[in-house]
Amino acid sequence: MQKEIAEWFRQLQNNICLELEKADTQGRFQEDNWVRPGGGGGKTRIFRNGLIIEKGGVNFSEVFGPATDFLRKQFNENAESFFATGISIVIHPRNPAVPIIHMNTRYLEIGNKSWFGGGIDLTPHYIDLKDARFFHSAVKNMCDKFDPSFYPLYKKQADDYFFIPHRNETRGIGGIFFDQLEDTKTFSKEDIFRFVKTTGELFAPVYVELMKRNADKIFSEREINWQRLRRGRYVEFNLVYDKGTKFGLETNGRTESILMSLPPRADWEYDYKPEPGSQEAYTLSLLKKGVDWISE
Repeated sequence: MQKEIAEWFRQLQNNICLELEKADTQGRFQEDNWVRPGGGGGKTRIFRNGLIIEKGGVNFSEVFGPATDFLRKQFNENAESFFATGISIVIHPRNPAVPIIHMNTRYLEIGNKSWFGGGIDLTPHYIDLKDARFFHSAVKNMCDKFDPSFYPLYKKQADDYFFIPHRNETRGIGGIFFDQLEDTKTFSKEDIFRFVKTTGELFAPVYVELMKRNADKIFSEREINWQRLRRGRYVEFNLVYDKGTKFGLETNGRTESILMSLPPRADWEYDYKPEPGSQEAYTLSLLKKGVDWISE
């Protein structure tokens, strides 16, 4: 299924880029095709000069070659070669009222093993409960079409994964995260691929709606300062804990494409504490695991 899966991810990249350009109305993606020295390559698309999106990336990769010691240890598989393909997206908006969004869907083969992984999650600078309910309801409805157990299981995995231990806070309001899904008696490889496809197809309509809801809201320097502090937290997670970043760097991936997830500007202020009762303090109070965003 390697060719079929990789080709679908290529088409998903094309479709999402078209929808984001249409929604932004001003910015355009710049395309950068690259070749991996060890085998394979990819297509990096970076969004710049947008009306709503300050910086964004929608990346496709298809890489293969000899398995590294990192891969053998990571997956406990004494294999000679590997194959990996997928799409990775991070969007950083201009307006602090528009949330950051991330999605990753991927397929990996190493030795005789193969599996899918990925997920979609939201990182608001300011938490809006209506937007949180909209996002999580859309994700839950998508999961429920496959199995009612998927959303609670993968939501918990997102809460656990997108957590910054040294800050004791979640990166955002989560979403779903799944890893190493392989065929079972209940779900075949084709079933899992359909679930991954549906996750990918959810991205554009959900994020375009959030852009439309929030892009015209008024903001000041105060909100920009907070946005940059929250972006700083995003950087901390991606550089210290994110498995995708580590995987890309350890498999000799393209550094510029791997680090496209970082925001254009971010700040760190020593021992910053928001004013009690402020919207910033409210947001911090909700950055924790286990929140029921649909009923909240």
